[in-house]
Amino acid sequence: MGRQTVALLRQLDAACTSVEDLTEATAESFDTHPDAEIITGFPGLGSVAGARVLAEIGDARSRFTDAKGLKAFAWAVPVTRASGRSLAVMARRVKNQRLVLVGYVRAFASLTASPGARAHYDRRRADGDRHTAAQGNLFNRLLGCLHHCLTKRNPCDELAPFPTLPAPS
Repeated sequence: MGRQTVALLRQLDAACTSVEDLTEATAESFDTHPDAEIITGFPGLGSVAGARVLAEIGDARSRFTDAKGLKAFAWAVPVTRASGRSLAVMARRVKNQRLVLVGYVRAFASLTASPGARAHYDRRRADGDRHTAAQGNLFNRLLGCLHHCLTKRNPCDELAPFPTLPAPS
């Protein structure tokens, strides 16, 4: 049993080393991409998460004609079905799971990295949204801003997606 344990630990050590090497290579390769500076300028996105976002959405700017197309691809907007007198708004069942995962983690990380994102999330929670709905709305907002910044080739501006609202009087 001792020899088996040592053999398994060696395999685990090799796997961990391979993951670290791949992570480093991914970050180095992503940092040379022309969109890397724009993507990593968003709160909650580093080189590895930015590489995942770029891999999922691609770098062909004509792929998504507007932000709504990107949001639909990423499952950030619901499906509305209307027929006669009935209207149903439902969650999307088909989605890009890898982009959704990195998007929700990114939205959660941006709560501590961005005061505007935190204020938007808190505002949604105060309006009655549950945590998941508020986080999804934040993810939706960040996707729209990402599409805008990549299309216009502008870095992320904190005030663009999260403008300061006047205090209620």
